[in-house]
Amino acid sequence: SLLCLVDVGAFCGCLVGVVLAGSIWVKLFWGALLGVSIARLFVIGHDACHQAFFGSRRANRWVGRLVFLPSLTNYSLWEVGHNIGHHVYTNLRGYDYVWVPKTKAEYEAMSTWRRALERLYRSGFGYGAYYAVELWWKTLFLPSRDQYAKPKTAFRQDTWLVLAFAVSWVCGLAAAALATAQSILVLVLCGFVLPFALWNTIMGLVIYLHHTHPDVTWFDDIDVWAEARDGSSGTVLITFPARLGATLNNIMQHPAHHLDVRIPLYRLDEAQATLNGQTTRTISQPFSLSHVADCLRRCKLYDYEAGRWSDFEGTFTSAAVGPAPVMAARPPQLALSERSDVSQGALGAADDGGALPAGAPLSQA
Repeated sequence: SLLCLVDVGAFCGCLVGVVLAGSIWVKLFWGALLGVSIARLFVIGHDACHQAFFGSRRANRWVGRLVFLPSLTNYSLWEVGHNIGHHVYTNLRGYDYVWVPKTKAEYEAMSTWRRALERLYRSGFGYGAYYAVELWWKTLFLPSRDQYAKPKTAFRQDTWLVLAFAVSWVCGLAAAALATAQSILVLVLCGFVLPFALWNTIMGLVIYLHHTHPDVTWFDDIDVWAEARDGSSGTVLITFPARLGATLNNIMQHPAHHLDVRIPLYRLDEAQATLNGQTTRTISQPFSLSHVADCLRRCKLYDYEAGRWSDFEGTFTSAAVGPAPVMAARPPQLALSERSDVSQGALGAADDGGALPAGAPLSQA
């Protein structure tokens, strides 16, 4: 795909810019752009992991692995955790693992330092820390032995692949610094640490906005969740003016993606427009700093019995949101992918021997 080649070229170009720039401020500029290019490559890998970007399963798996490397993402661990854990059990506590809100009782039972960390995560300054610690480190790089019910050789192989890429990246910057009589520390900070930190911040914010909103319902009862589920209302459509959403390869067109993961990023605009014309409950929210601030103020903890968000003191900050209407069948016009060999949702991992997250019923695989 031309889009993939362009984004790979942008990543390499930004890296060269960091090395060749004479001013530290220009280096920081290229480093910031490098962080954005990592995010764009990740979205392509995300599509490939859903078997949606290319028509070939082999191409999806190998290209997906390669474009995941700049974000230091383990392809096979992401495939299992994201495709099966998150997409199959969206907004179901104990099964989903993305920005799952704590209850007041859980928060009060935390140690002092852990409560401080939870406050940081939901302060507006902790998006990057949340993604780096709770998702990347704990589930995508070095998951504990009990994280997955059935560890695979592919998990370890992909971890070594990511580690080898990270070491090569840092060593390459160090070699470039020596070859051009520059500071190794400056090049590594601008060409590795800054873009990786920015990538974590972008990803943490994106998935926060996808699944955190005063009108988003979370569940802790699988039967209630199953009755309410319609495939799209557990996530938020974030809209931008002047097609600015394309900056991150349309990842904010999230309800359409959750409804049918086979829709590639380059067709999400069309799919979301179709979904917007249906009777399903879609939460649409124009992006603004005031909206982000409102979520940060109101969405701290969650009362699963009342179905309401609260602050850290337990004061309700949202109205009770009832279960979303059940959608009897997917609108046929949303099945925009015409390929016959793509898999949907969890199937991409399950048919390859993937394991469910610990605690998930095996019958769902």
